[in-house]
Amino acid sequence: MKRIDGRSEEEMREIEMKLDVVKRANGSASVRFGNTEAIASVYGPKGVFPKFLQEDHKSVLKVRYNMAPFSVDDRKAPGHDRRSTELSKVIRLAIEPAIFLEDFPRAGIYGFIEMLQSDGSTRVTGINALSMALATAGIPMRDLITACSVGKVDDKLVVDLNGEEDCNGQADLAFAMLPNKNLVTLLQMDGILTKEEIVKILGYARNSCKKIFELQKQTLKERYKGEE
Repeated sequence: MKRIDGRSEEEMREIEMKLDVVKRANGSASVRFGNTEAIASVYGPKGVFPKFLQEDHKSVLKVRYNMAPFSVDDRKAPGHDRRSTELSKVIRLAIEPAIFLEDFPRAGIYGFIEMLQSDGSTRVTGINALSMALATAGIPMRDLITACSVGKVDDKLVVDLNGEEDCNGQADLAFAMLPNKNLVTLLQMDGILTKEEIVKILGYARNSCKKIFELQKQTLKERYKGEE
């Protein structure tokens, strides 16, 4: 079966990763899956204000996910909305297990994700970008975070859903993991799948994340090659 954009079931779209795209940030990265593109920037560790929001024994991770008004075909109203608030929390919870938050008590780490183009799989694209931005900011991490989308379209299990597949498919699942630790940090599904389909599609997700992880490592190694 060929999908609407000509890909096979387990074939991801073209992936592009860049680092240091926001010069004033402590770390930044852009990640593109096909026509879906995210820029992430990281600031900190630095002070938390107001101070009552500080944690005595660890740092506080704050994540803000936002879709630019021009990122979708029908212009999005600018500013934060309910979906952005929800995805900001989902992404923060997916990222937190990777960070040694206890290394920076009473401090804050601030991550910002801006979706420049949206063609499906935005939250996982944002997670991959924020993972890379944290690494370039020098934030101590147990592992990188890799993320992908999988789903069911026209009765077939597929990876890396584009916008039309995301909107019109039978099920979609956002998946994130720490690849070296083999720890799943995000599993969020809409739709209905059988037990057998879930087992199979999680295998697809893990395999896709391993491929993304290799690209993340390669991109980071290229950045530091000249400093060896």
